[in-house]
Amino acid sequence: MTMQSILDGTSTFLEYLGMAEVPFGVYYSDTLPENAYGPKKGTPISRELEDKHELDMQEVMKTFSCVMGNIWLARKKNGAAFISAEEYGCPGGVYYCSMMKPHLRFIEHYVSTGFEGTPMHGERYMSNPDAMREFMLKVNPREATGKYCIFKPLSQFTDDQKPEFVIFFARPEVLTGLFTQTVFTTGDMECVVSPFGAGCTNMISWPLYYKGLGQEKAVIGGFDPSARKFMKTDELTFTVSLALYEKMLSALPDSMFAHETDWKGVRKKVERSAKAWGEETE
Repeated sequence: MTMQSILDGTSTFLEYLGMAEVPFGVYYSDTLPENAYGPKKGTPISRELEDKHELDMQEVMKTFSCVMGNIWLARKKNGAAFISAEEYGCPGGVYYCSMMKPHLRFIEHYVSTGFEGTPMHGERYMSNPDAMREFMLKVNPREATGKYCIFKPLSQFTDDQKPEFVIFFARPEVLTGLFTQTVFTTGDMECVVSPFGAGCTNMISWPLYYKGLGQEKAVIGGFDPSARKFMKTDELTFTVSLALYEKMLSALPDSMFAHETDWKGVRKKVERSAKAWGEETE
């Protein structure tokens, strides 16, 4: 599909779903778009420095900036969000977004039980550092194909620069439509997954993982407690590869959206909910 065809199909899809917000796309590039929000340049980080005990995490955290927080700002400002190896913001996000490998051992403790005998007790999202290490090694994002990992509205892409993945920010009723359309398109009852991960992990790392396996999977995310402050109430992310998304758009005329099905009632509920939240629908 041309990018214009994708945008036209997206407009139709959003109308069916009852959504006003255009989904985001994510891609890698050596050039930043205008109106891009991201972290400040931080002190150099690497496993090598960490192993030599030459990495001051207090200095690292002085420029902390969450990937999801920058995407939240980009969503509100209709701009772009980015992360790079130098402007990393988050010592976990820089790994998840393919900007640095291997990951810092610090993250294994920070996300689990912390460091014994120190004030850092950890987020307690994983039961122990070993479990967190196993997760980090499994997700194992590929090497980045550009200096920056960039997230921006789908409407800002052209044929010269298409997204690798498409990300929806949606509440349960709309997720119902996205989920069902993915199943209808693929014929696979297990085509939608939701593995553990940070907010950015499920928008880029896991989608890259399944793409690397040659599997057509949609990834639901947003269950990371640390990311919830950068998302609307009840909102989750839903990410698919561009290739799968194009198939989903092509399948719309034959799916439940274009026929007399129970979706009509769900669509009315979406409208009522949007009015209650003071939001617009297409």
